[in-house]
Amino acid sequence: MGFKENVTKMIEQVGGAGNVQSVTHCVTRLRLMLEDESAVDQKKLEENDLVKGVFSAGGQFQIIIGPGTVEKVYEEFVKQTNADEVSKDEMKKKNAEKGNFIQKGVRILADIFIPILPAIVAAGLLLGLNNLLSNPGIFFEDQSLLDVYTGWTGFAEFIAVVANTAFTFLPVLITWSAAKKFGGSPLLGIVLGLLLVHPDLMSAYEYAENPEDVGYWNMFGWEVAKVGYQGQVLPVIFATWILVWSERHLKSFIPGNLQMLFVAPSALIFAGLLTFVVIGPITMTGSNWITDGILFLFEVSPAIAGGVYGFISAPLVITGMHHIFLGVNLQMAGSLGYVTLWPVSETVTLAQGAATLTMFFILKHNKKLRGVSLTATISAWLGVTEPAIYGINLRFRYPFIAVMIGSAVGSAFIAYQQVKATSVGVGGVLSFLSVYPEHWGFYFTGMVISFAITVGLTLFFYKSKLFKTSNE
Repeated sequence: MGFKENVTKMIEQVGGAGNVQSVTHCVTRLRLMLEDESAVDQKKLEENDLVKGVFSAGGQFQIIIGPGTVEKVYEEFVKQTNADEVSKDEMKKKNAEKGNFIQKGVRILADIFIPILPAIVAAGLLLGLNNLLSNPGIFFEDQSLLDVYTGWTGFAEFIAVVANTAFTFLPVLITWSAAKKFGGSPLLGIVLGLLLVHPDLMSAYEYAENPEDVGYWNMFGWEVAKVGYQGQVLPVIFATWILVWSERHLKSFIPGNLQMLFVAPSALIFAGLLTFVVIGPITMTGSNWITDGILFLFEVSPAIAGGVYGFISAPLVITGMHHIFLGVNLQMAGSLGYVTLWPVSETVTLAQGAATLTMFFILKHNKKLRGVSLTATISAWLGVTEPAIYGINLRFRYPFIAVMIGSAVGSAFIAYQQVKATSVGVGGVLSFLSVYPEHWGFYFTGMVISFAITVGLTLFFYKSKLFKTSNE
């Protein structure tokens, strides 16, 4: 069957042109908003020569095509359906209207954190590089690389400054991204973020250690603490929402020729005062409770806490709920200087790739699915697990169950050994760079455990036919 005929079949398999509201695409996937997803013939769609996998997430029905080919499929798909062409941002706005309160909340967090994630990951990698240079026992016994080659000291110090910048000014990154998400001025968001970490304020870290040393503003008899919000996430998001809300309402009644003079100063003063007086102290306390609660669970029973988190990590990616824990990790990195949840959850990335690699050998009579398995394995081990999840592991079910169990056991071991990372880092085979070098042995052992159990269970489930599917 030719290319155009395959696209025609694809349109029929998604319920016809009348079932397609709008369409866009990314590097590898066709993204559709459908009238009725139940009208999709998923089995036949997966058999289409152009399709490497399908899944539904975030209100979008997504068809994995592959880089390069997806643009051609998109053009032909639009030509044959006359569907509305929209950008990814426009589709996100449409999706935001769908779902319950929790789904909308998770979507908001995702839209705030994902744009700043490259800066956080880059900072984590640079901190890892600094660890390589400054920790003894990695290259030389009882000495660090800097002890032997002292000329590198200045360069290492520079790397440390660059790496710490993202976490020192984390509130600025969040307020910029949140202001864009909430529909306000990103520039005002940056100013608000800078206000929350202003050097005239007592650092949140210093306040935690010596609260009695804090200074106060006396505002008409009301004492307001001069405390910064370094390393905070939740208070900063709420503060930005207040800023955007006040900016929008001020513009509604201030004449256009006066808005430049009055909107920005008034919005910043209102949001700043409300943050320092009410919202900030309340949400900072709540954020610290969440962080302390998670740390408490890992202190009381690290193996159980790590095992449960590892077990649910794969399903969390499907629901999008993993973005909530990204916020917790950023809170930890900013306030504690290390993270515990991220290295524990990274076993699932390796396990997803391990399962698809195993399926590559199991599916010896299906050339198409073997190709999907191999590319999904590479993608997962580079930190992107969606092709592995939706292309293979969920389709056959038993590899996904093997991933959950393998990840749970590996995560339990890593948590029990109290492995810590400098920050959220890059996923996949390079994830160890963000882990403290003294914990590498335990981290690699946990990864090997996850890999071995995932491969073993995938083979066992396949041979025992416990989870036999119609796809086999």
